[in-house]
Amino acid sequence: MSARTHLATVALGALTAAAGATAIEARRRVASRGIGALRPDTDLVRQVVARMTTPLLPDDYLHLLNPLWTAREVRGRVVRVVPETEDAATLVIRPGWGWSFDYQPGQYVGIGVSVEGRWLWRSYSITSAPRPDQRHFAVTVKAMPEGRLSGHLVRGLAPGTVVRLAVPQGGFVLPDPPPPRLLFWTGGSGVTPVMAMLRTLVRRGTMPDVVHVHAAPERSESLFADELRALADQHANYRLVEASRDRPVRVGDLERACPDWRLREAWVCGPERMLDDAEDHWRRAGLGDRLHLERFSASRTAEAEGGRITFAASDRVVEADGATSLLEAGEGAGVAMPFGCRMGICHTCVVPLASGAVQDLRNGDIYRDRQGIQTCVTAAAGDCTIDI
Repeated sequence: MSARTHLATVALGALTAAAGATAIEARRRVASRGIGALRPDTDLVRQVVARMTTPLLPDDYLHLLNPLWTAREVRGRVVRVVPETEDAATLVIRPGWGWSFDYQPGQYVGIGVSVEGRWLWRSYSITSAPRPDQRHFAVTVKAMPEGRLSGHLVRGLAPGTVVRLAVPQGGFVLPDPPPPRLLFWTGGSGVTPVMAMLRTLVRRGTMPDVVHVHAAPERSESLFADELRALADQHANYRLVEASRDRPVRVGDLERACPDWRLREAWVCGPERMLDDAEDHWRRAGLGDRLHLERFSASRTAEAEGGRITFAASDRVVEADGATSLLEAGEGAGVAMPFGCRMGICHTCVVPLASGAVQDLRNGDIYRDRQGIQTCVTAAAGDCTIDI
């Protein structure tokens, strides 16, 4: 048989299989949900392909054609890496199956990248407005001195890289419609979630009365500086107050920067000290319910004993000191740890503690065996075993 004849035979067989699988799936859908169930969608395609590939799954074949065609996990391909400053870059990512563009401006997404054979995960704020028609989203990453993954994302990630994605989440979001008066107070990379909010307001044409106080150590280090200044030029009701090391705006200076701050609903994101000061300032003014804070890390005031951590289901054992969270220790050992906010808020990281004890790094509380623990804010208090 010639190569051309062989190819034609294979193609005919594939068409026959597709037709038969489609007919079977169509009959099943009509019988269970009526004629309207025949509307083409991705689920119909997957069900047809599943029937063609049984006993294997469609993913066993489809990911070979396109790495983004998998339902086992959400993946994305890095389309562009756009430098923002010397130590920050925006990653434009095209997501694959399972991603939804109904995220809210201000939310963050978990990104997993393979570095030296291990998958490292971190969460970053989405900086693009939700726009399904663009078929991509963006996150902006600032390389941290101690951040192994952030440095790689900013300086070592090439366009075309396939990354793993978690579902967007977070409560630091802009409501729709927005309040008539807003105060954004951001510092450093804390501007990233607010950038998504501003871009959304511009896209919707619903820019309210906004005062935005933004601080960066130097003007050259200010993320989105040109875009923010352009917004101030184009929108009379958006006022930008820029601060720097030489011209700081501290919590006591808010009266000068924004005299009517008490009348505005506020979104504040930046360094830990700035957030603590803002929380105390709004609380003392009796306006705590008008303040929204976004913390990029948990406040750690305790240090545990450390010890040997056994990840029972993964068959991994690692020694960790008392300052390393169980989440960090597991990821370092190559364990696929669940995670979300990484700061003790969302409880996505909770796993069962099988034996031993762990300590909460925020307040020193001790948790013992047979209960769920937040791995992102607890560390080993002696030898322990967790069920993952």
